[in-house]
Amino acid sequence: MQKLFIIFFGEREAMTSSVEKIGSNQAEEKSGVYLKSLNKRFGRVVAVDDVTLHVREGEFVTLLGPSGSGKTTTLMMIAGFEPPTSGNILIRGENVLLVSPWKRNIGMVFQNYALFPHMTVFDNIAFPLRMRKIGKGEITSRLGRVLELVKLPGFESRYPKQLSGGQQQRVALARALVYDPPVLLMDEPLGALDKKLREYMQIEIRTIQRELRITSLYVTHDQQEALTMSDRIAVFNEGKIQQVGTPDELYETPGNRFVADFIGESNFIEGRIIQLDEETASVATRDKSLVIPCPRLPGFALDQEVHVVIRPEKIKFLDNSHSIPIALQGTVEELIYIGDIMRYRIRVSDHQTLDLKQQISHGVKEFGRGDRVAIGWSPADMRIL
Repeated sequence: MQKLFIIFFGEREAMTSSVEKIGSNQAEEKSGVYLKSLNKRFGRVVAVDDVTLHVREGEFVTLLGPSGSGKTTTLMMIAGFEPPTSGNILIRGENVLLVSPWKRNIGMVFQNYALFPHMTVFDNIAFPLRMRKIGKGEITSRLGRVLELVKLPGFESRYPKQLSGGQQQRVALARALVYDPPVLLMDEPLGALDKKLREYMQIEIRTIQRELRITSLYVTHDQQEALTMSDRIAVFNEGKIQQVGTPDELYETPGNRFVADFIGESNFIEGRIIQLDEETASVATRDKSLVIPCPRLPGFALDQEVHVVIRPEKIKFLDNSHSIPIALQGTVEELIYIGDIMRYRIRVSDHQTLDLKQQISHGVKEFGRGDRVAIGWSPADMRIL
């Protein structure tokens, strides 16, 4: 049986340990943050594996992935807290590998906020300005502006223990922004908040970032958070970037099975191509109980193993009024009520179940366990990997 792997290689430059300023004319190396063939090893463990990424000036990019995927290590190397094994980090065209963390002038927000408990809100936010020998009058002026920005005017004399979690997070953000850094790094800053406050702060942080147009990198393992906040998302796994794209690009056209599985929810039908014509590739499941017609794409070949990917919300219940190219019969095995959505698990063969999401509204027919149903979807809603 033939297995086909289609891999797209970008231009890969030779590894270098040089820390001199790179004099390339490429515009992407002179703006924002540019990571170039970045590697990090801890003994035999490869934490970050040949990561190249350009974060444009004023862009909000999220590093998304499971625990241990390399996203936080990448952020720590940008901040200067971890030295890379090889590669380069450019900020606005300057290679910063030999620049101390405090001289990189980068704003940083941590998950635990790292506020000084013995200092007031005013003193916590003013701390980086005092370290830079900024005068008292300028400190007061900047504090007033940044407190308005994070919606905490009047909180100057309070201590961290007198603040809620959301307020502490705002103070940490204000401290990172008060000295006007060119780059803002955030490492799971909302991880300690409850769900409702977390969702509210996602919008607040994004609003502030847009207002300031500050180049931002944000680390999270929460896919919904990444989709909500980002201009683009870099999906990490096992130290490598799997795919970079806008939220809708990653959701609608995932580049591989990992991305399709990690971003949102997906149904996977494993099979092989048993027939090809000019427009269609027919995919049979391994037990040959299902044959699914798929749009033919370049590179397909007979007997090639593939994954057919379909999102649960793209699958519809069918009745006699529907005429749809892909229609299957099945039995409802499970249903879960999720407020505005009913989630169904439907067995369509001995070895294949599919999840379906249906919006709950007046007049929409609901089904129960054991019901025989017809389901289907449009070929345009499938992704073949």
